Amino acid sequence: MEQDVESPAIIRQPKLPKQAREDLPKQLAETDRSKKVQRYVQKDGKCNVHHGNVRETYRYLTDIFTTLVDLKWRFNLFIFVLVYTVTWLFFGFMWWLIAYVRGDLDHIADNQWTPCVNNLNGFVSAFLFSIETETTIGYGYRVITDKCPEGIVLLLVQSVLGSIVNAFMVGCMFVKISQPKKRAETLVFSTNAVISMRDGRLCLMFRVGDLRNSHIVEASIRAKLIKSKQTKEGEFIPLNQTDINVGYNTGDDRLFLVSPLIICHEINQNSPFWEISQAHLAKEELEIVVILEGMVEATGMTCQARSSYISSEIKWGYRFTPVLTLEDGFYEVDYNSFHDIYETNTPTCSAKELADMTSRTRLPLTWSLASKLSQQGLPESEQEGQETKTSPDDEGKSQQTERNGDIANLESESKV
Repeated sequence: MEQDVESPAIIRQPKLPKQAREDLPKQLAETDRSKKVQRYVQKDGKCNVHHGNVRETYRYLTDIFTTLVDLKWRFNLFIFVLVYTVTWLFFGFMWWLIAYVRGDLDHIADNQWTPCVNNLNGFVSAFLFSIETETTIGYGYRVITDKCPEGIVLLLVQSVLGSIVNAFMVGCMFVKISQPKKRAETLVFSTNAVISMRDGRLCLMFRVGDLRNSHIVEASIRAKLIKSKQTKEGEFIPLNQTDINVGYNTGDDRLFLVSPLIICHEINQNSPFWEISQAHLAKEELEIVVILEGMVEATGMTCQARSSYISSEIKWGYRFTPVLTLEDGFYEVDYNSFHDIYETNTPTCSAKELADMTSRTRLPLTWSLASKLSQQGLPESEQEGQETKTSPDDEGKSQQTERNGDIANLESESKV
């Protein structure tokens, strides 16, 4: 009998048909695909928005410099090489055309003939002379003569246009190399956001840090809630943006980002999470976009780093593990624990329900205090003084309790 009790019960799973066993992984994959939330902003800060059906494409050409800077590196390098090659080929053709029209190509071996460009005997040599002219190399073998006015004009035009092309393309490459987007790669956000108690209030928190020793000047943090909304009139607003206060009123959104900081959002009446509980949060389709902005100390350029948290990445009842320790004469940051969190005691109800429960627990305390004072037998003069100090609200409450007592007595008499 003891052996039967101690032995574990063996529960055999029912054997599924072959077709059902084959369809089960597909059904699980479809279920996971349906639960997948479409992000508005990726974790690395890239916006998951594609612009389609743009008819006014000429606007990109009006701001050609920004268009070239925003292109991918492979296209940017291709355009860089293409512009220079086309320019050299065009002016090389023009030098060859001048030599051909003047007859310089027919008097190559004639020492008595003064050509427009010395030692120019074909298109290849004209192309090389064009490169030497635009890049100001000046090998000294091919040189323009003073008997060619059209060549002098072409030399002036190529020099001016070559300087413009150099300034434009080199400036474009310099701006693309020194883009502040690369500085934002060293600004990190915690993998998860957490909700826990802080100073007696429910708070939404996430952590930010800077991996470089050069600091971000005038750093500021913002957060927005991305969630679809339907108005009272029935209008559906997809991806509605709502501000999340992370210290705008108190100045806590201005960061001194020397070591990792925990950004805190207090869930109060003005918060969009006021009525959201732990069970409700798991069912919500929302996204929190956080934006960190500041100036790069080395260059003075403004950079922006972004990240986002969906509902599955918001952990209820957790806190961040401390990463700052005091060493011998300095503080050390352990970035291995930057994303680590640990569980803590946190109510699972919403902040609104928590505030209601807190207000209810405070009322009996005041009633018990008043009853204790009345039981101590204070002098009549002090009791009269306390009665005169009672507020109209207290009188209304006492009248309401008397009224409730009378109603209860009437109900008991009717039952008898």
